[in-house]
This record gives sequence, structure tokens and C-alpha cells, in this order.
Amino acid sequence: MKKIPYKGLEGLQLENNFLSLIFLPGYACKMASLIKKDTGREFLFQSKQDTLTPPPYGAAFSQYDSSGFDEVLPSIDAAPYPHGPYQGTPVPDHGEVWALPWRYTLHPGQDGLTAWVKSHKLPYQFLRDLTLRGPEIYMHYTLENFSDAPFSFIWTPHCLLTCSEQTRLVLPDNLTEIITVEHSTKTLGPWGTRHPYPCTHGIDGKPVDMSHTQPVTDNSCEKFYFTQKNTQGWCAITHQDNGDTLTYRYDADKVPYLAVWKTQGGYRGDYNLALEPCTGEWDDIYVAHKIRRAAVCAPHGKYEWNFKMIVSQEPL
Repeated sequence: MKKIPYKGLEGLQLENNFLSLIFLPGYACKMASLIKKDTGREFLFQSKQDTLTPPPYGAAFSQYDSSGFDEVLPSIDAAPYPHGPYQGTPVPDHGEVWALPWRYTLHPGQDGLTAWVKSHKLPYQFLRDLTLRGPEIYMHYTLENFSDAPFSFIWTPHCLLTCSEQTRLVLPDNLTEIITVEHSTKTLGPWGTRHPYPCTHGIDGKPVDMSHTQPVTDNSCEKFYFTQKNTQGWCAITHQDNGDTLTYRYDADKVPYLAVWKTQGGYRGDYNLALEPCTGEWDDIYVAHKIRRAAVCAPHGKYEWNFKMIVSQEPL
């Protein structure tokens, strides 16, 4: 582990023979870079900005760089906290933790770091313990509830990935239907419209394979959830130009839902996608709690889960 400059901020570089990772301690300890060394592929979407500015608490996510891997909790959309003694407390856009200062310690063996953050307004602490082992990144998460009441939350890894027309989603076979939750979509129709997956027809009647990435000139933007739970606890993308593959594996009982974000030029001109395993559905903690699809941490309890990123080379 060594300190390096990164886009105007102090970075921490963690590397081995397979991977190079960069974290930004002053920017919510986000993972800013993930490079596969043998092919030189950067898996994480990079900002066009030469310097990055850490956001203040409550900032609108769209006003900042939207690159790399941010932790999103306890809601994705801005929403009022739904119940208990903290009912009505505003939860900002993309949650709290991406725009709060984190603390961290390095592992004694220099193979990872433990980082944590405590909410200023809600009764929880969120901790991520990360270890790099060969081509695999192991993360163990702990949410601790300090309240006498249950604490409801949505967590997702907002990990924006680079893509091209050669990028494909690789998902379990039981995921066969999606529901759109993106208002600006030009393909899937109004919020709540359901489609078969992967092959469907857009609102223009043209066939579309949602497991494929369209060119940036498509000028489209999609966000959808699978209506089935991902009981197998994995999802992946593969780059068919050379076989570089990134797979997520995680606790399906703790993180049962799966969403996908794809912007193909339709949001700020960006070109990226994200696989988003979630502890709750539909982006909004108020709605998720109401329909009983939010994770719940018991009073004075802990909610723990594992999440692993595996970089590999699949045969072409």
C-alpha cells in the first residue's frame, strides 16, 4: 500500500501481481480505479475532470464526478426516512455515506484496509473491510444500528463500469423479467413498465437485447430491476473484445435484489453501466419500507454481508 496523487487528491494504491486498486480517503474512501494488469484494462468509469472535488453532505450526485465505486446507503433516491423515532429525516440523493468523511486503517499485512463512517443524522455506523487476494477483492460489510428501533436501509455498490459495444451482461438464467425505474428512458417506457429479459421490444417497436450495450450514439439511459430475486448471488460483465470479465459474488439472502444502470450517451454524454445488487428495491427507502422490500437491522444489532469482485479472463 502506498500513497500517490490522484486527480488532485491523495490516493492509496493497493496492488499485487494481478490488480491495481486506488482508493481516495478524502472522498468517502471510494474506489477510484481497478486495473487488470496483464491487459491494462481499467474496469471503473473515469471522470473527464482533471481534478476531483469531494462533495459536501447532502449534495446532488449529478453535480459531481459520478465515477468509480461509491457506496450508496441508506437510500438511492432522496427520500424521507420512513419510520420510528427518525421518521421524516431527509435522506439525501444517493444516500449519506458517499458524501461523508470516512475513517480508515490499513491491514497489518498491507493487503487491504478497513474503512467506516457514522451518520450525522441517523443511528448507524457503516463499515467495509476490504482485502485483495490474487485477482479477487473481498469485502465484508457491517451496518450497526445504535437505535432502540429497527433500522431500514437500502445498500448498493454504485460501481460505474467502463463499457463498449463489446460489453455483455452475464446473469443467472432465472432472471427473466425486468421493470423500468428510469423516467428518461427512450427504450423501455414509463416507470413500472415490465419487459421480458434479455430480449424485448422498445417503445418504438424495434427488437432490443438488454444484455448488450448499445453504442454511445444511441443517446439512451436505462435503469431497471429484475422482478425475480437473484437467489444465486452472482452477476457479471464480460468484454468480448478480449474476454476480460468482472464477476460479483455475494450473500443472496442478505442482498436479494438486482438492478442494472446503463447510460449509452443519454446522461451527461457518459458511457458506462453498473450492476447493482441491492438490499432493497425501487431506489427509494420510503417506498421499499412500505412494501416490505428493505433490509432491516435489529435494534442495537448488526447486519453483515459479504461481497466479492473477481477479475478473470474468459475464453472467447
